[in-house]
Amino acid sequence: MEKEISITPALEIHDLTVAFDRKPVLWNIDLKLPQGKLVGIIGPNGAGKSTLIKAVMGLLPLSSGFAKLFDQDLNDIRTRVSYVPQRESVDWDFPASVLDVVLMGRYGKLGLFNRPRKADRDAAMDCLKQVGMEQYAHRQISQLSGGQQQRTFLARALAQQADIYFMDEPFAGVDAATEKAIIELLRNMTQANKTVIVVHHDLQSVPQYFDWVILLNTRLIACGPTASTFTQSNLQETYGGKLTLLSDVGDLIKRESFPNREGSAKQAL
Repeated sequence: MEKEISITPALEIHDLTVAFDRKPVLWNIDLKLPQGKLVGIIGPNGAGKSTLIKAVMGLLPLSSGFAKLFDQDLNDIRTRVSYVPQRESVDWDFPASVLDVVLMGRYGKLGLFNRPRKADRDAAMDCLKQVGMEQYAHRQISQLSGGQQQRTFLARALAQQADIYFMDEPFAGVDAATEKAIIELLRNMTQANKTVIVVHHDLQSVPQYFDWVILLNTRLIACGPTASTFTQSNLQETYGGKLTLLSDVGDLIKRESFPNREGSAKQAL
């Protein structure tokens, strides 16, 4: 069900299986993703969405298979890869300022024992400006709201100047204004040929947000352009009986085609 990709893919996964206590969480995943796309990983709770990006990032052991980024092993191109974990996984009481956190994104280019230079601080401030957080540069991260924390994480990711970004639920627990700001930022990144891969839960926003989708439920259900992949039959296979419990999904999946970001197609909802 995966579409052909003629150039070097940003991400290529073959026969990837991850198991906990001998129980597969991901089973025999095969997929390729093109460069410069905004990609949503979609599936029910427990489907292995976060596990997939953690496995690709080398944060979890693989039972079988492998992943390549730009046709290279992760260890060979770590400086080109950025990971934004779930906000809840971070100790926000750690004594650090917003600027300190963003500067951490520069460490891969600095080396372990080199201190940030003025150019690094200027770059970090520019990243904060892009996410609307420059006025909070010297505030302790413990004093931030959830949306401000997520914007700080994104600024750190921008400071890495990576080519591929993995983001685990960046819209979770943020207000509407922050979500809008984040999606505009992600679109700008893909226009600069960055590849952004996002774990996402809100089915209604998928057609408007993502160029490409991965539908996952332990195994790969489908992978391809949103317009041809985010369909009623694929969603039914992904969610099964749970699909009818999701709010307003009936309206979402009535049609087989969805609008693009510019709204050139008819309104989906």
